[in-house]
Amino acid sequence: MSVVIVGGNERMVRRYKDICSEYNCDSKIFTTMNSGIISRIGRPDLLIFFTSTMSHKMLQTAMTQVGTSTQVMHCKSSSCCALRNILKQHAG
Repeated sequence: MSVVIVGGNERMVRRYKDICSEYNCDSKIFTTMNSGIISRIGRPDLLIFFTSTMSHKMLQTAMTQVGTSTQVMHCKSSSCCALRNILKQHAG
């Protein structure tokens, strides 16, 4: 399963990747808005927005890339526990 995380804390990127690996998920993590985000998101199976740590522009940009088969989750918390709970529901 491919997972894209938008938002979150820069210091937590390594932990987010490790948690995704525990659930056998390939992950891409974007904590800041940059010019290449549109081309690098791709068509993931699961798109997670950590809404408390992201801008509206990031949300709008990422939503343009969502396909019909992509599941979208919005979460206010950008904690490891929140990510684990989402992955338990969607990745097994």
